[in-house]
Amino acid sequence: MNAINQSGWKPEMGNAGETAPATFTGNKALILEEALIFEIGTAATTGVDLADAPKVAARLGNLERHRDIGLPGLSEPETVRHYTRLSRQNYAIDLGFFPLGSCTMKHNPRLNEKVARMAGFADVHPLQPVETVQGALAVINELAMWLIQLTGMHGVAMTPKAGAHGELCGILCIKAALAARGDPRCVILVPESAHGTNPASAAFAGFSVENIPATSEGRVDLAALTARLGPDVAGVMITNPNTCGLFERDMKAISDAVHAAGGYVYCDGANFNAIVGRVRPGDLGIDAMHINLHKTFSTPHGGGGPGSGPVVLSEALSPYGPLPYTARNADGHYTLIEEETAQEYHPHSFGRMTAFHGQMGMFTRALSYIMSHGADGLRQVAEDAVLNANYILRSLEDVLEAPFAHSGPCMHEALFSDNGLADGFSTLDIAKGLIDEGYHPMTVYFPLVVHGAMLVEPTETESKATLDQFIGALRSVAERAKAGDPSLKSAPHHAPRRRLDETQAARKPVLVWREPEQLVAAE
Repeated sequence: MNAINQSGWKPEMGNAGETAPATFTGNKALILEEALIFEIGTAATTGVDLADAPKVAARLGNLERHRDIGLPGLSEPETVRHYTRLSRQNYAIDLGFFPLGSCTMKHNPRLNEKVARMAGFADVHPLQPVETVQGALAVINELAMWLIQLTGMHGVAMTPKAGAHGELCGILCIKAALAARGDPRCVILVPESAHGTNPASAAFAGFSVENIPATSEGRVDLAALTARLGPDVAGVMITNPNTCGLFERDMKAISDAVHAAGGYVYCDGANFNAIVGRVRPGDLGIDAMHINLHKTFSTPHGGGGPGSGPVVLSEALSPYGPLPYTARNADGHYTLIEEETAQEYHPHSFGRMTAFHGQMGMFTRALSYIMSHGADGLRQVAEDAVLNANYILRSLEDVLEAPFAHSGPCMHEALFSDNGLADGFSTLDIAKGLIDEGYHPMTVYFPLVVHGAMLVEPTETESKATLDQFIGALRSVAERAKAGDPSLKSAPHHAPRRRLDETQAARKPVLVWREPEQLVAAE
């Protein structure tokens, strides 16, 4: 993309009294414009000298390659600089505050990383004999015990790989429990304040999904939910604290009503960060809840992974949990309960969700986080996360509409809307304006129950000084949007790229590089 559009400068302009330069690099100060790797190197060059490969008989049959693979060859300096330049155009939790709501992007202690890289954890192989991985199984078992204790539940499935995978696990447990008692219930109720993956997980498991409205406070309408309960309702999937950043005060009453009607209660535990050490979901009547280790317990999950979503289960659902799981024998030896021994130890399991046991790196990081904090430290995690979110909410509610500020303190995240901005201005303009201020935008347009939603989650790891800087930046951008500042419509101005046409970017993305056609002189 030609960077002329980034600043408005054109080659013929130059500086006052100077001749315009012949070329325009697209560089911005010390941030260099970076070409594609195919444009830097060519297939005809290489940065290393390798001896000719020995001649061996081909074993690929008609799959043997007869043409060059076409990858560009780069020298070592070109390679290092290419990827370093690209990394400088990226934002990271090690660079600054991530205000993404409902995502808990917080500092990942380097102690966790050190432990995850220890020999015996980092190089463990899932097909090793059980006798050779006793330490790894001990870590998994220890973490499982912590999760059970923190949630007040009966059992836990460690194999789910992420939040939505955990949702599916919990729903499959409910499905197996219903099948075991010969109950054909087929409807899952999902409040509109729940995470968007909840209805998708229920539908994927074969259930019909029905919506339950929220009250003016942003919480589940208990009367509407209880009115819908009946012999066809298998359960409810509820997010608590919910996506509006509010704790569901009627959670126990909801659970009691669902149980009385013969259903089960699934809780989306992605927001456990707000209540860990303060509230035990098992005490609220919850039957299944996934825990995002990559949120509550700090392990990084940017860029699509890695993740881990263990599911804690009530006594009613524990018999139906997936395989495999760890078991500690009386002599201290650890084993894995898998299909070969399932009939003896876990006969009602719905089966296996993944090829192997889980995410070892996530387990070691999460257990390191838990043990370094201790029980009292985990309680403080929730208290500080809630304190920080309320500080942001109350510091900005005079300049941005906070639709549920009247509902009492928020939990881990503060929710704003774009109501009150100048005509033609929206949440997107504020998000793009924040980039010019040096901040990654908050979560936008989610939850859907709020028009032009802006969801901010500071987590417990940010200092008051960091929050004050962010509040000042967001306040400035919001005031510009309310005043109708036209420059905000073209923000960001200082990013490596200007604002995209997001509709075209979504519908007609250019994902494949093609070598440009060679110009041939006319005869």
